[in-house]
Amino acid sequence: MSLNDLEKRLSGFRRIGLATLPTPLLPLKRLTSTLGGPRIWVKREDCTGIGMGGNKLRKLDFVLREALAEGADTLVSGGVVQSNSQRQVAAAAAKLGLACHLAVYHGRVPVKTVDYESSGNVLLNKLFGACLHDVPWTGDRNAAICDLAESLRGKGHRPYIVPYGVSSAMGAVGYASAAAELCGQLGAVEGTLNAVVHCSGSGATQAGLVIGAAACLPDTDIVGIDIDAEPDRVRADVVGYARGGAELLDMDFDDSRVEVVAGHAGPAYGVPHEATLEAIRMAGHLEALTVDPVYSGKGLAGLISLVRAGRWKASDNVVFVHTGGEPALFAYRQALGL
Repeated sequence: MSLNDLEKRLSGFRRIGLATLPTPLLPLKRLTSTLGGPRIWVKREDCTGIGMGGNKLRKLDFVLREALAEGADTLVSGGVVQSNSQRQVAAAAAKLGLACHLAVYHGRVPVKTVDYESSGNVLLNKLFGACLHDVPWTGDRNAAICDLAESLRGKGHRPYIVPYGVSSAMGAVGYASAAAELCGQLGAVEGTLNAVVHCSGSGATQAGLVIGAAACLPDTDIVGIDIDAEPDRVRADVVGYARGGAELLDMDFDDSRVEVVAGHAGPAYGVPHEATLEAIRMAGHLEALTVDPVYSGKGLAGLISLVRAGRWKASDNVVFVHTGGEPALFAYRQALGL
């Protein structure tokens, strides 16, 4: 397949216009110099627009067409207290004039500071008009979301379920557009694009990049950095969503292209470790780039570790996909020592 082929297939799943695209592709010259290469670029998926942006808006642009077609009046989703996905769902609901109800999981992340419970994404969820429902974390990412939707349906609402992380086969289709967009921006890159590196958790972001890259970036590695401390589960989910997304796009799928790198998640999901904090400081001090302690910071920590281990030559080109999450920095102020 070619880029044109991929874009034609994606055009069959029209965006509803939530995300501001294309997002910039920019060189990180000072970080590159500090690490001694490869040439590092950043794909600014944190600049997608409404609600302070993030990678989920690209998925929601595709996923929520079904909600509008069904006449939904309410979006229902969920995540942990400082979920970036919840914030972007709440922002999308506000922009579309829909109600928003969120199942907020307590107990998954062992952080209980006042900042964590009340600032950052939580503050923005409330600002965007979302109704928050506290529920215990059981390990099942979508059960409480489905239960909340059923309760709202029983009260006469017309809810539409947005799965945890906006991760689904259609979410993967939406994120394949990022690979197509990146391919069209490579005129700025001297030489071959050797790898795309990003954080990987709920799975559909990496799934979309994998199926998109198979079509238009066949010689580029898609490297997911596990941020959940569950690399086997993450890879299984990526494979599942990628297979479903490829079917929707009528494309072949090769699961050998799915690479999930373990060892950079720290002690647990949502808990930054020293390598994460170092990556956050380096990005800030060298590039005025803000990455968060849960997702993009751990993804960048993984990239830095792979560079230091010699995975790429100084002349190679690597793109870091910045998935967003900056509001969570305020919730982790104490962990950052600020």
